[in-house]
Amino acid sequence: MKLQIFTVDAFTDQPFSGNPAAVVPLLEPVEDGILQNLAAEMNLSETAYVSPTGVREKPWVKCARFRLRWFTPTREVALCGHATLATAHVLFHCLGNTNSQLEFETQSGVLVARKNGRDILLDFPGNPPAPLTAEQETQLSPLLQVVTGGLPVGQLLISHTTKKLLVRLHHSCTRGDLEALRVEPGSFLSLHDGSLVKGVILTIRGDLSGNIPQDSPSHQPQYHCFSRYFAPWNGIPEDPVTGSAHTVLGPYWSQELGITTLKCRQCSPRGGDMNVTVRQDGRVDLAGRTTTLLQGHVTL
Repeated sequence: MKLQIFTVDAFTDQPFSGNPAAVVPLLEPVEDGILQNLAAEMNLSETAYVSPTGVREKPWVKCARFRLRWFTPTREVALCGHATLATAHVLFHCLGNTNSQLEFETQSGVLVARKNGRDILLDFPGNPPAPLTAEQETQLSPLLQVVTGGLPVGQLLISHTTKKLLVRLHHSCTRGDLEALRVEPGSFLSLHDGSLVKGVILTIRGDLSGNIPQDSPSHQPQYHCFSRYFAPWNGIPEDPVTGSAHTVLGPYWSQELGITTLKCRQCSPRGGDMNVTVRQDGRVDLAGRTTTLLQGHVTL
């Protein structure tokens, strides 16, 4: 069996930055075990498998609705933003799909991707975080001490729908502090079993400093928030740029800053940018750029 395969750097327009994902178009069913083994072989945070629905003639060109699944090196996951962005990129720019909007049937419902100038925009469910109970804070205390690397914490919240812990660092922490943080994500597994949390977001407010007063109408911050994301429970020590994490960050920072559209920077070593728009219907639009890195075939 020979399958097409692409690797795409998502949430960036520069190669070797952003978040790499593998995308495998499938016209025939493939056993889940093979899908998982291929994802492990690729050893990227996600490998996406996409299949057309309802169109037999030139399906990659004409079809507007697809089935989509995502696998980390160790398991299938219910939601992945950057691999969805990468999949839309492959369909639009590598396989010649002529539609301006694509729909993906997934475990998280129907997700929509559409062309938006140079960006691709993803329509995702929002996942606003909520306060932890006192019991949950006690349960996660050992993990929190390690994941922050000694940096002070300002606020602690959780998104139960995504099992993502949101840690807002104290306002004294800078982007430099966040980027310089060195932790060993593998150690998180011995501190928490994944029953409550499967990913940790560290975040700080964006850089609002400068010569223009913050309350001036002409003040335009470069970024509204910074973050990093760790998910060793899903086989991802640190994810370079994470769409699903921004379904949590977007609603949180939108409420904190009183705005609905945010420019966000995930400042992992690779780094990447996305624009997040929080909608009144509870969903979020994630917009970002993409670039193809590799294209070829895998033989199974």
